[in-house]
Amino acid sequence: MPSREQLAEQTDPASTVLLTVECQQGVVGPGSALPELAKEARSSGALHNVARLVAAAHEAGVQVLHAVAERRPDGRGANRNARLFRAAGRLPVQQHSGTTAVRIAEPIEVADEDLVVRRLHGLSPIAGTDVDALLRNLGCRTLVVTGVSANVAIPNAVFDAVNLGYTAVVLSDAIAGVPADYTPAMIRNTLALVATVATTDDLLGCWLSGRRRGADDGATTGARKRG
Repeated sequence: MPSREQLAEQTDPASTVLLTVECQQGVVGPGSALPELAKEARSSGALHNVARLVAAAHEAGVQVLHAVAERRPDGRGANRNARLFRAAGRLPVQQHSGTTAVRIAEPIEVADEDLVVRRLHGLSPIAGTDVDALLRNLGCRTLVVTGVSANVAIPNAVFDAVNLGYTAVVLSDAIAGVPADYTPAMIRNTLALVATVATTDDLLGCWLSGRRRGADDGATTGARKRG
């Protein structure tokens, strides 16, 4: 785990983007196509922590980007070159563009300033999408990765971020996968080798204390001027 000072430096709101991965109704919502994953995301507290992080990011001025996986009803452009894609095509709930399945799931609140990037193919929320260009235009240096799943999309996002030159931060209690014990194993044996690993409370402490310091400094300056 990084020190508080190291994490605060890495996650400066001016150069950090919070990425939520596949936190959509058809994946982690009550009517999920993947009920086991949805149950784990909720029972573990991961989805709740993502919502806490999004709310704190809005307050601290951190850009939020939601990565959504979807497909056209006719399947055009979608991958068929792996078991995962073929199995997804047979699920009773489909992540079709424009349906409730691809809306961001509660309790996450989407603000007007949030960006939503939708992909029709592949496994990664970054590769082959607009995410890299958007991050560079935003001046992003650190990408905080949250959401699902620790099995596939999360490691894809982390590897892609690192390969593209970003510092990746993974919050161990704001990602989920199945089975439940797979997520800590993935973090310990793989993600910790390439990303900074912290907790939701660690990061909230950095962002919200920074906001408090700014408010206190402003109040002190105002008092001096009045004096």
